[in-house]
Amino acid sequence: MTLSTKILPVSVSLIAFSGNMPDISDPTTKQNLEIASQEVQKPGHVVAFPTETVYGLGGSALSDESVRAIYAAKNRPADNPLIVHVSSQEQIERILLPKLHKIPAVYEKLIERFWPGPLTILLPVEEGSPVLSLTTAGQNTVGVRMPSHPVARALIAHSDTPLAAPSANASTRPSPTMASHVFHDLNGRIPYILDGGACDVGVESTVVDGLSNPPMLLRPGGVSAEDIRKCGGVWENIVMAKKTAGKTEVVRTPGMKYRHYLPTAKVVLFEGCKDGNAAVKKWLESNTVETSKMALLRGGQFASAEELGLSGATERNLGSSATEMAHNLFKMLREVDEMGVELILVEGVEETGDGLAVMNRLSKAAFEVVN
Repeated sequence: MTLSTKILPVSVSLIAFSGNMPDISDPTTKQNLEIASQEVQKPGHVVAFPTETVYGLGGSALSDESVRAIYAAKNRPADNPLIVHVSSQEQIERILLPKLHKIPAVYEKLIERFWPGPLTILLPVEEGSPVLSLTTAGQNTVGVRMPSHPVARALIAHSDTPLAAPSANASTRPSPTMASHVFHDLNGRIPYILDGGACDVGVESTVVDGLSNPPMLLRPGGVSAEDIRKCGGVWENIVMAKKTAGKTEVVRTPGMKYRHYLPTAKVVLFEGCKDGNAAVKKWLESNTVETSKMALLRGGQFASAEELGLSGATERNLGSSATEMAHNLFKMLREVDEMGVELILVEGVEETGDGLAVMNRLSKAAFEVVN
């Protein structure tokens, strides 16, 4: 079914929270959030909305029809679980958990420090839980997070509907960090996009499993492993899950299976090169590509395209730090891809702090990795 996709503007700065409910002082923002709120309450209906990480495509986590609509709009494999977004801890315990159940105590320090924010925790799906097997892809755990973005949190609170919400892009494409990215991928597939401007973080949330011993970092993202370890206790011993699961392997979180974040152009990632400029020049000697059909995404170390002998190539600066690179990565991959380039050369970054999330995304997007 082809829909007429409408972009609804919202003013982020005019949404404030007093307790668990939003105070919206702008009439247009209030009206558009009401439209989106009514939409996600309907079985089988979804909307796109901004979070601090990337734009999400949300539908009720308690409706089979809505979850199916998410998978259909994205053309997403059904064995790739969804993260549930909530507006408060109270909403988790009132709606998502069986009666008298609580959030496991192991997460207390993480929640205190990182919620609301770009951290997803794995909760058990126990007998009596209303969480759907379609949402969890049949697993006995579900990823849950409380976004800090005022629009996301206001939508969830106002509708009082926990939202299953993957990134609002066509499956395998780079995640969207602007409403225009969502429109490019999903125009005609969804009814509404709430436009709250560019996302701050730029990569998806970090996913942790505190139910295992030792706890595991399943997906690096907007909260670094170093910051999690600073919470102390069992979190000092957090270990990394493997980066990519096998084709038939069961996964507990998105981002561990299938190729992701792919532009149309081929991505060549230069990872851990002692002399990145020499590595680029050596690679170019063995590969013939018209520079006019090439893009260079630089970090803080690579020389300019002209200095590398790529006169005529499209050039973008990802940033001088891993945090800046995370913020700009998906936006710039999409930007140069839409210019029609055939090859994107990308400078890697050290896998510490936010660099771990950047390299996780780039390694999944890469056609070739040069060491």
